[in-house]
Amino acid sequence: MKEDLRVIISGGGTGGHIFPAVSIANALKAAYPNVKILFVGAQGRMEMKRVPEAGYEIKGLPVSGLDRKHILKNIKVIYQALTSRMLAKKIIREFKPMVVVGVGGYASGPTLSAAGAMGIPTLLQEQNSYAGVTNKILAKKADLICVAYDGMGRFFPEDKIIFTGNPVRQELKEVNISRELAVKSFGLDAQRKTVLIIGGSLGAKSINQSVLSQLSLIRQSGVQFIWQTGKYYNSQINAELDKAGKPENLYVCDFIHDMAKAYKAADLVISRAGAGSISELCLLQKPCILVPSPNVA
Repeated sequence: MKEDLRVIISGGGTGGHIFPAVSIANALKAAYPNVKILFVGAQGRMEMKRVPEAGYEIKGLPVSGLDRKHILKNIKVIYQALTSRMLAKKIIREFKPMVVVGVGGYASGPTLSAAGAMGIPTLLQEQNSYAGVTNKILAKKADLICVAYDGMGRFFPEDKIIFTGNPVRQELKEVNISRELAVKSFGLDAQRKTVLIIGGSLGAKSINQSVLSQLSLIRQSGVQFIWQTGKYYNSQINAELDKAGKPENLYVCDFIHDMAKAYKAADLVISRAGAGSISELCLLQKPCILVPSPNVA
């Protein structure tokens, strides 16, 4: 290319949006080493920490979701949305992207809306089989929509859809560590079967409660567990474990930074049935038990 490619990637909120976004960025860098990439996320959300950890610059917008329980609070939400759209326009004018990619989440709304109004091509990446609210709204003016499941024409214009599958973290297939060393890195016994429990990047209340209610069974099980609780639940869970006594065969953390190592260590995965998790487990062909969320379609 005569001119270096410049791309904005916007969205986040959960790992299900953030990790595909980073995977897209990594793939772009592999294909176009001189590509310039800027992330746009929501202030105070998970992406503001995880994206810089992945080596990319990110700018935050003061955007948040609608409060369906307290209608009057949405006056502030509307003000934030308008402010975010103005800030998004400023970011776009300064960065001059050739394309803007939306992966879902609060920030992608004002960012892609502003890009479309400024005549910049936009692309949506929908991870789920049931489209999110933001992507359904943005789809009307998006140039292309990348999907991972059949039948997405019920949400999006058919002529804009491209079946790509979900982007997954490249490092999952590139891990150069044995299962033995992976297990030992969690302070566990490489000779014992290991179960990985993950409730998504933010944690899953029902999964966490199930683990806490079966601590005696865990102690007696003869297997060992790696348990990602999610940041929101971690302090409460640690307090409960201090009272009850944490089993020696249970490793607990709020967030696993090296999922490639965790998957390598696991003989079985118990996971929230998120689209990203399912795609990763299919890629790795790991035995798994999937627990659907009661809060999403």
